[in-house]
Amino acid sequence: MLLELSIENYAVIDRLRVCFHPGLNLLTGETGSGKSIVVDALALLLGGRASADMIRSGQERARISGRFTVPAERVASLEAAGLVPEDGELLIEREILAGGKSRAYVGSRPVAAALLRDLAPYLGDIHGQHDQQLLFSPDAQLAMLDAFGRHEALLGEVASLYRSWREIGTELEELERTEQEKLRLLDLWTFQRKEIEQAAPRAGEEEQLENERRILLNLSRLQEGAGTAYAALYDSPESAHALLRTAVKRLEEMARIDRTLGEAAEMLRPAELAVQEASYLLRDYLSRLEANPGRLEEIESRLAALDKLKRKYGNSVELVLAFLEDVRGKIAGLEHAGERMEELRRQRAALAAAFEAAAGRLSAGRKEAAQHLRKQVEKELASLAMERTVFQVEIRPQAWTASGADGVRFLVSPNVGEEPRPLERVASGGEISRIALALKTCVAAPRGGTARTLVFDEVDAGVGGSAAEGVGRRLKQLAGANQVLCVTHLPQIASFADHHYRVEKREVEGRTAAGITELAAAQRVQEIGRMLSGQKLTAEALKNAEQLLKMARGARS
Repeated sequence: MLLELSIENYAVIDRLRVCFHPGLNLLTGETGSGKSIVVDALALLLGGRASADMIRSGQERARISGRFTVPAERVASLEAAGLVPEDGELLIEREILAGGKSRAYVGSRPVAAALLRDLAPYLGDIHGQHDQQLLFSPDAQLAMLDAFGRHEALLGEVASLYRSWREIGTELEELERTEQEKLRLLDLWTFQRKEIEQAAPRAGEEEQLENERRILLNLSRLQEGAGTAYAALYDSPESAHALLRTAVKRLEEMARIDRTLGEAAEMLRPAELAVQEASYLLRDYLSRLEANPGRLEEIESRLAALDKLKRKYGNSVELVLAFLEDVRGKIAGLEHAGERMEELRRQRAALAAAFEAAAGRLSAGRKEAAQHLRKQVEKELASLAMERTVFQVEIRPQAWTASGADGVRFLVSPNVGEEPRPLERVASGGEISRIALALKTCVAAPRGGTARTLVFDEVDAGVGGSAAEGVGRRLKQLAGANQVLCVTHLPQIASFADHHYRVEKREVEGRTAAGITELAAAQRVQEIGRMLSGQKLTAEALKNAEQLLKMARGARS
C-alpha cells in the first residue's frame, strides 16, 4: 500500500508531498490541473520508462519517492537482496537527469529499474486510458485470462518445454542440410585434419627448435665463450679452482697453529666444489658443441612447415592443435550425424508429446477459468448499469508458442439480441471503460491475501448517469480489499471517496505549479458542487453535492 508520495521538479509540479490512506482515494480537479501527472509519477516508482522531457523547465533533475508497506511474503526476498524494510515500510525513489538517464533506489540503495518492475506486481497496478486500448490485444486478453486462472506454474512448464522443443528443432535443421553441403564440408575438414596430422606438431616444439637453431647459428661464439670460461674456472694454471685449492690448503696449514682460521677454510670449501661442478658442466657442454649443417637445414625446414600451419590454422602451434581437435569433432559429428539426428528426432517427439500434454492441461484450465470469468464479469457489469450485457471468452487452437496452443478473444454483446462480437467492434467508449473496470476487478484480486494499490486513471471516460454511480460503487467495493487511487471527473464517483484530494494549478512567483490538497468534509461539498455546476458554484449545486454524499454514505452502510 502507498503511504506517501513525494514529487519534485516533475512536469508542472514544483514540490509536492501527499499522504494516502487505505480505502478509496479520489483525485479530482479541472481538466489539465495535473491529476494524471501524479499517476505518471507513481508509474515511475513501479518501473515505468523515464523521460527527460518531464523535468520541470529550468531544473537539472526530477525526483519522485514513495513509501510503501511491504507484503509479508516479500520481506525475506528483499532482505536476501540486501534491501531491508524498516518497520515494514520500503522507500522507493526515482531520479531523472537532464541528460535522459534515470536512477532508481530502494531503501536508499541504488538498484536497476528492472527490480522496480519485479516489485510492482506486489505493490501496485496502474490502469489508464492506454490500458483500455490494450484490452483489444489478443495477447493481453490471454494474459488476463491466465492471471485470473492463476496459471503461472503451468505457463512456466509450457514455456520451458516449448523452448527445449524449438532448440532441438533448430539443431536438427542444422544437421538436415543437403547431402552435397555435408559432403563438401566433410572433404574440407578431412583435408585439414590430414594436413595437420601429417605435420604432427607438438606443443612447445617451436620454442625448442628456435633455441636449437640459435645455438647452431652461433656455434663459434658459444665454443669460444665456453672454452674461455672453462679455462678460467678449471683448466689454466691460474684458474679459479687452482687458486681456491691453494687458498684452502694454506688456511688448513695455518689452522693447525690458529684454530680460528679453520672457519675460513670451511667457508671456501663449498665455493671450491661449486667451481668444480660448473667446470664439469662447461666441459660436457663443449663436448656436445659441434657443427652440424644437416641438422640446421632440418630445423629450418621444420620451422617453415610449422609456420605454414600457423598461417592457415592459428597464430601458434597451440592454436593449430586446438583447430585440429575442433575439426576432428566436426568430422565425428558428421560421420555420426545420422545417429545424432535419430536421437534428436526421438527427443523432439518426446518434447512435443510433453508439450501437448502440458498445453492440453493449460487449455483445460483456461476453458474452466473462462467460464468463471464470464460469470464474474457479467455480474460486475450488472452492477455497472450493463445488466443485459453478454460477455464470452472464445478459446481457439493456434500455432504453438511459449504460451501454449491457444488463442483467446473476448466477445461482448452490450445489446439484447445481438451476436457477441470482438470487444473493439461493438463497445462504445463508456462501455469499454466499464468492461475494463469489471475485468480489472475480477483479475486484480489480492495476491496471497495481500492488499495492493490499484490506480485507475480516468476509468470513467465516456460514462455518465446511473452508470457513473455503478462505477463509484464498484470502486468502493474494490477498495474494501485494496487501496484504490482513482482520477475522476464525475461527481457521482467522487461522492464515494473515503479520502478526497483536489489537484489544482496555482501561479507562484510568476510560474505555474500544481498542488494537491486533501479535503475536509466541508471542502468536499464545495469540490463536488464545483464538479456539478462548473465555473460558477451555485447553492443548488451545493445542495445536490450534499445529497450525493448522503446517498453515497447510505450505500456504504
